[in-house]
Amino acid sequence: VQLVESGGGLVQPGGSLRLSCAGSGFTFNLYAMRWFRQTPGKGLELVAQVSKDGSSTIYADSVKGRFTISRDNAKNMVYLQMNSLKVDDTALYVCAKQSGGMGQGIQVTVSS
Repeated sequence: VQLVESGGGLVQPGGSLRLSCAGSGFTFNLYAMRWFRQTPGKGLELVAQVSKDGSSTIYADSVKGRFTISRDNAKNMVYLQMNSLKVDDTALYVCAKQSGGMGQGIQVTVSS
């Protein structure tokens, strides 16, 4: 299992970023996919989850209405569109596969 995140960086409050995660080494469309985030103070938090076919999503209360998770099974990709970013969204964002397997993560920093 290999999961590789991209698209992170530094953004000002109120800005947007789109994270991408490329999956390989497993049958991508058989697994729900998740985005977690990790900070020193809060630990690991589930941000969003998308079902195997993309028809169902779940979001943490803290990101509802601002973040959108989606997937493209033809490309083995999962995305996290993040809008109206806040300083509190600063974290290491990690892509994960249902039943185990996580990427190394990518840093998102929201700061003016």
